[in-house]
Amino acid sequence: MKNLKILTFILLSLLTSSLALAEQKSVFNHKQTDTLDLKSKIQKVTDDNIFRDANACNWGSSIIKGEDGKYHIFYAQMLDEFSFSSWLTDGVISHAVSDSPAGPYKHKEVVLKGRGLGHWDAYTAHNPRIKFYDGKYYLYYISTNTGDRVLSKDQMNQARHGKLGDEFRNLVRENQRIGVAVSDSINGPWKRFDKPLIEPSLPIVNITCNPAITKRPDGGYLMFVRGDKPNQKKLVRSQAVALADSPTGPWKILPKPAVGNLNSEDPFVWYDQKRMRYYAVYHAFGYMAMITSEDGINWKKAKHYKVTKLSYDRHDGKAVDAARMERPFIFIEDGVPKVLSVAILERSGRSYSLFIPLEDM
Repeated sequence: MKNLKILTFILLSLLTSSLALAEQKSVFNHKQTDTLDLKSKIQKVTDDNIFRDANACNWGSSIIKGEDGKYHIFYAQMLDEFSFSSWLTDGVISHAVSDSPAGPYKHKEVVLKGRGLGHWDAYTAHNPRIKFYDGKYYLYYISTNTGDRVLSKDQMNQARHGKLGDEFRNLVRENQRIGVAVSDSINGPWKRFDKPLIEPSLPIVNITCNPAITKRPDGGYLMFVRGDKPNQKKLVRSQAVALADSPTGPWKILPKPAVGNLNSEDPFVWYDQKRMRYYAVYHAFGYMAMITSEDGINWKKAKHYKVTKLSYDRHDGKAVDAARMERPFIFIEDGVPKVLSVAILERSGRSYSLFIPLEDM
């Protein structure tokens, strides 16, 4: 009997040690999954990868493969009659189609614009992200309004062309919110809602804008939300994380910021099934950067943190330096990043959407 107890104790000890070792190995292996190196996969571009419009400034894009087998983008446009700075008052969201995720794309239609006075999204429709969940398409966007104020023509021009801090430009800026339009088809019609999706709360203040959404592996949804960092003498952009059980919410902002003190905007976020971790790419004012998280809540710089400086290389050997390079979006197909899409502002003041092919990983 005594020998049996000793044997049982030894076996239990061995089992416990084995389980502890296995757990340590699992944690170690999980830590080592941060292997994504987008910078090394960036390819040179051709004219087919550049999407311009003769009558508007194109700004960024969000790519999705439709039920028709083609690739669709939803992208922001600022019409020439209003100028590039009119994104906050007169932006529209358009739809274009291609046989390849890297282009060339052909404009199809305008799908969203401001709905006018009396709506939360009265003036603009800007910075779209398109997603497909459970048989429906979700087109996330930002918009704004002037509350109960009706602006005169001169006041509207100040809102349209003014600088940060100008009375009416500031009014439309601080009323920015995130919304979503829903459709059963990539071609619409799109149903909008009476209220925005999410209001600012700590760790961000003043605005909610530039949404980035992904489905969580354990159920529910995660959204990056850009707002202003509180208690700052000058503007510092910050990223919060929000969670919801449905693509339409209700969304709850978590108290911990995703990026910390870094001035950042335009995130794109996804869950990498192969590496069992989240990644997010954002514009860090001087370069594009990537952070990572195992749970979607606690974020840190990825091993390969810097993705690209604000320039790109063409197949003809020319290097193109951009006045601004923003709105990063990674198109992922079958779990593999295929295209890095960005918005380019030329020094001439014109802008276009760029689709940078990524080498298969």
